[in-house]
Amino acid sequence: MLRSWRLLTLVLAALALTMTSAHVLELPQKMQYDAQLYAAVNTTLYRYFATIGGGYSLGAIVAASVLAFLVRTHRSAFRWTLTAAVLFMLWFVSWLMLVAPVNTQVAAALQSAPETVPALWMQLRARWEYGHAVGFVIQLLGFCALVISVLVDTQRSVTGEEVA
Repeated sequence: MLRSWRLLTLVLAALALTMTSAHVLELPQKMQYDAQLYAAVNTTLYRYFATIGGGYSLGAIVAASVLAFLVRTHRSAFRWTLTAAVLFMLWFVSWLMLVAPVNTQVAAALQSAPETVPALWMQLRARWEYGHAVGFVIQLLGFCALVISVLVDTQRSVTGEEVA
């Protein structure tokens, strides 16, 4: 069961990381877009990032937390897994604080005054783009901690000794 849970956790974390990685890779080009193109891209391209990608992200948080519980007696693996779970939670908090308010403002503008959306995106673009970049760094660190947790536990099972 532990191997299956590790696999599930790694897959969910990797899939969640693909979204923030994509945002970072797109950032330089998108910062050059004019208001109309930027609004068109951002109001159409990311629909499944929220619906499906949100599931990956929340799933990674839950799976890493459960995995930390499952490896609680494996001291080194537990520390790294708990670190990963905390970093995934911090990513979510950063998203709630930096990105979600932009999404809320744009969604409200789309409903009440769609003609204002391009200008609104220009005002909020840096916060939205760099908010995703912050999230990417946090998620990447969490993913690395998760991989390290597997590596130290693999070493422990091969040698029979705890690895720091």
